[in-house]
Amino acid sequence: MSVKESERGPEYDIAVTSRVRLARNFEDIPFSARMSAKHQAELIQKMQQILSGNKAFGRLMYADMTSMHPIDKISLMERHLISPDLAETKENCGAYINEDENLSIMINEEDHIRIQAIFSGIQLDKAYKICDGIDSIISEKADYAFDDKYGYLTSCPTNLGTGMRASVMLHLPALVMTGYIKSILESCNKVGVTVRGIYGENSEAVGDMFQVSNQISLGRSEEETIACIDGICKQIIDREKALRLQLYRKNIYKFEDRVFRSYGLLLNARIISSQECFKLLSDVRLGVSMGIIKDIDIAGLNETVVLSQPATLQKISGKPLNHDERDIKRAELIRQRLLPAEKRD
Repeated sequence: MSVKESERGPEYDIAVTSRVRLARNFEDIPFSARMSAKHQAELIQKMQQILSGNKAFGRLMYADMTSMHPIDKISLMERHLISPDLAETKENCGAYINEDENLSIMINEEDHIRIQAIFSGIQLDKAYKICDGIDSIISEKADYAFDDKYGYLTSCPTNLGTGMRASVMLHLPALVMTGYIKSILESCNKVGVTVRGIYGENSEAVGDMFQVSNQISLGRSEEETIACIDGICKQIIDREKALRLQLYRKNIYKFEDRVFRSYGLLLNARIISSQECFKLLSDVRLGVSMGIIKDIDIAGLNETVVLSQPATLQKISGKPLNHDERDIKRAELIRQRLLPAEKRD
């Protein structure tokens, strides 16, 4: 959800973002479990040499996790520019991030490097093209750990093969409301597709947001994986759309009441927790996509979700905030952002 929304991809009202991530390791450096601090430093230097001066994908800025303030690291995670694991690592790691914040290269995470690109809507092909381009630049200057039988070698066996994870973040309030989300989860699991929370593995779904991705990358080409995830997500989106319309037609007043109650609470609340915030913004986002609320843009709502998260909220404030202060600041920020432009300060 960190993606800048100047370019909206297909189905952006339900498919919030598409992300492709490639896991890679170098053959001349021990894998992460056996790396010393010296090896980690060598890897960082290696990547600096490879990427230095290369502007094929825009200006890449290095974020050093070792010297970065914890709030800044968590804010990068909240914007999906780095993983939770990288945010928790205390030394000898970092990430290259481009100015548009749709490309990042994580260094010394679970694997030596993880290249990821993220775009609005369903745009897995575009995200893969960017990752593949960066991957080619790196592979021209260094040798990856690769096996003719198993493909790219990775720290976790589930990443063997292409080393690729293709995922789409979906907003599925109707499936949650009707309880059909359970059957969707079961069906996905049967075909080798996993559904997780907004930060991937071991994270929970909040605000009716679910991340759909491939479970393994061995035995399938990149194109086959993308086609699989793309096809499944489109089926889920079609089901979500049908249920939204069904719920609306079944009881228009009840449906609109839920949307406008949530909208009203967000416009008037003086204290609001992140959990309640996600829930209410989900209802408002549903109302906007259904045309019930007409003066709010979905792109703005996506950005509001990111800005209202704990670390990013403190970063905006320019100072640490305790729990109560964050809840007050969050309510203030949301009130301002949901007001029509002509009424804002």
